[in-house]
Amino acid sequence: MSDKRYVAVVGFRHLYGRKIFKPEQIVKLVKEPDNAFDDEAIRVELKPIGKVGYVANSTNTVPRGCYSAGRIYDTFDRFCYGIVRFVTKETVIVELLDKIRMQIVLVETGTIHQSN
Repeated sequence: MSDKRYVAVVGFRHLYGRKIFKPEQIVKLVKEPDNAFDDEAIRVELKPIGKVGYVANSTNTVPRGCYSAGRIYDTFDRFCYGIVRFVTKETVIVELLDKIRMQIVLVETGTIHQSN
């Protein structure tokens, strides 16, 4: 049984589009508790750009095999990290990184930075 968890990124068409996403990129997932549209909103950020989308949280937008924002919302504090695994015409799929794997990836990619 796989312990990998995947989420889909939505809303990128309204921001920078899908072309900024590349497999193996590290993204930061940040809770937005004050979001007026969704109490479980999780913003997706790409350094140095900033907000590039949101974690899908609707039965209409969450692909089969992916978790919704609501399903992962209580599994981390303010933010967590993920790695882009697939980019298609319609969808960006991100694998969530657990804390140990996140530290390894951040060291290997040289993206360790001060948390905000």
